[in-house]
Amino acid sequence: MPEPRHPSVEGVDAASLGDVTQIQRRTVRILAAGQVLGGIAFGATVSLGALLAADISGQDALSGLATASVTLGASLCAIPLARLASKRGRRFALTLGNLLALVGIAVVLVAAASRIFPLLLVGVILIGAGNAGNLQSRFAATDLARSERRARDLGTVVWATTIGGVVGPLMLTPGEALGQAIGMPPLTGAYAFSIVAQIGAFVLYIIALRPDPLLVAQHLARGQAAHAHIVEADRPIAARYAIFAVTGSHVVMASVMAMTPVHLAHLDPTHVTTIVGFTIALHVFGMYGLSPLFGMLADRWGRVRVILLGQGLLVGALLVAALASHSQWAVLVALLLLGLGWSAATVSGAALLTESTLTAMRPRRQGLSDTIMTFSAAVGAVLAGFILGWIGYGGLALVALVVVIAVTVLSPYARRGARVDAAAVTIEPDAARDQN
Repeated sequence: MPEPRHPSVEGVDAASLGDVTQIQRRTVRILAAGQVLGGIAFGATVSLGALLAADISGQDALSGLATASVTLGASLCAIPLARLASKRGRRFALTLGNLLALVGIAVVLVAAASRIFPLLLVGVILIGAGNAGNLQSRFAATDLARSERRARDLGTVVWATTIGGVVGPLMLTPGEALGQAIGMPPLTGAYAFSIVAQIGAFVLYIIALRPDPLLVAQHLARGQAAHAHIVEADRPIAARYAIFAVTGSHVVMASVMAMTPVHLAHLDPTHVTTIVGFTIALHVFGMYGLSPLFGMLADRWGRVRVILLGQGLLVGALLVAALASHSQWAVLVALLLLGLGWSAATVSGAALLTESTLTAMRPRRQGLSDTIMTFSAAVGAVLAGFILGWIGYGGLALVALVVVIAVTVLSPYARRGARVDAAAVTIEPDAARDQN
């Protein structure tokens, strides 16, 4: 009697899914390319949003609302996009994010032409909603990853953001020249590059992200349900710690980084744009440039150890910022360490969250993590402004240390969660294939 065939995934039967490793490699390459395009699109629009807010409203103080709106959009859409991914696959969620961003850009252009400030904020919120899809790419890199390569694959996709993050802001000047040539409203020219990049990412995902990595992972997990001797482990304690570690590290990074340009402006008002540009560029390199290395370390040393390495780097950054806040060079070093600490904690924390969660529950829990992370960072950035005015940049760094200490002290809970579920066998996609 012939063996029954597994259900098809997007028209690809089980026999074609034999080489999961090959599918995973291709998926990582596609996601990395999409992150480059998404980084270009998003990097150009974030800077312009603040400038447009100040220009249209006539008040510099309202420019911060544009940044807050981006974060709000990402927070509002992280969970809905994750739920859509769970039902329809990563490709559907990622391309919907591209479409939301494109609609947001169109709304911003209308707002700039009509000079309607509330409409501008609506457009920026939609752009932020699109970025929620971009954030989901790093989790998509883990759907089919082997345990020993999961953090490395995730880090590779995060690293690709470096290219877009650097190129995007460099598009502002040529974009403005292009905008004037084709009759776009002032300060919106770079959105032309953003439109092209978003369309490019949309087409890339639609055409190339096949088979869908999450649907394949769910397909393989369902195939193992018939094997009574195999139990897929869910480790909610470790997952909660992973969310807390990622959120805490992101809040520390975002709060201190957001106040750095203001602090540097007080140190040297004459050369502030040059100093801020160089400092933030180095910080962005720290955030993304070494993420594959931190992924490799997380795969070799373990997720929690690299999370703690990240906390150590954050402690170094905050101490330098607190003790030598009067020095521009010290602030530069602090921002580099801040980016490195964030990278180590985020890459390893995301890997820990993924492997601590049942396959069917991963998109929803990952979406919850992104929502908590982005919303907490927005609140932290607002509070950081008040703290800066109250006790200064050095005082802000010392206050941020409290969060780092909390992440460090609670790390044993992640290990305890792992021990509680030690009797369960975690299913890896490649292991599932071997069982078949």
